[in-house]
Amino acid sequence: MVKDSSKDTFSRTELREKVILEAIEAFRINGIKSIRMDDIANSLKISKRTLYELFENKETLLKECLSYHQEIKKKNLGEITKASRNVLEVILKCYKDSVELYHRTNPKFFEEIKKYPEICDMIKNNREKDTTIVVDFLKSGVDQGIFREDINFAIIHALLREQMDLLMTSVSKQFSFLEVYEAIIFTYLRGIATYKGAQELDDFIREYREEHTDV
Repeated sequence: MVKDSSKDTFSRTELREKVILEAIEAFRINGIKSIRMDDIANSLKISKRTLYELFENKETLLKECLSYHQEIKKKNLGEITKASRNVLEVILKCYKDSVELYHRTNPKFFEEIKKYPEICDMIKNNREKDTTIVVDFLKSGVDQGIFREDINFAIIHALLREQMDLLMTSVSKQFSFLEVYEAIIFTYLRGIATYKGAQELDDFIREYREEHTDV
């Protein structure tokens, strides 16, 4: 009699996702270094053996966490795009989401991820793969009257990518991560925006800062 393994396969897949979700949260809140595979296993009440059957080591688990997060971001981007009027609105909504995520992330995470060269290369390669998609996306803002038509978006995107890589690998001692992040994004958008786009950007910045001003 052939054993039906479909239930076991489903349980394994489900458990794998639970581990990833638990690890993402743990790494984000506490940083990477302080979280051991034992901690993940204990929090999920599974054996270390089971955990190591799913993920070879912590670096493998971290890679899977980042890949999973990337897929969720792509799904959310699709939903945001459908619900937005133009390219700039999409970018600004994504900016708000990213700021909220950074607020909930321990700065140690960004510092400690530098100690994993293969993972840093993976992140960089994923960004490079998406270059054509991002550039075409930005170009569509020209037809919408949001972005200037005299911009070489391939160059602009490459410069932005370099700035973001530098921000991720070199945390400023003079300014907070979010201050530098905001300066990069808003300067970049203002530089490529038309008058119409700049007005929309200014409205967003004013409303956003009013929302986040302590009363």
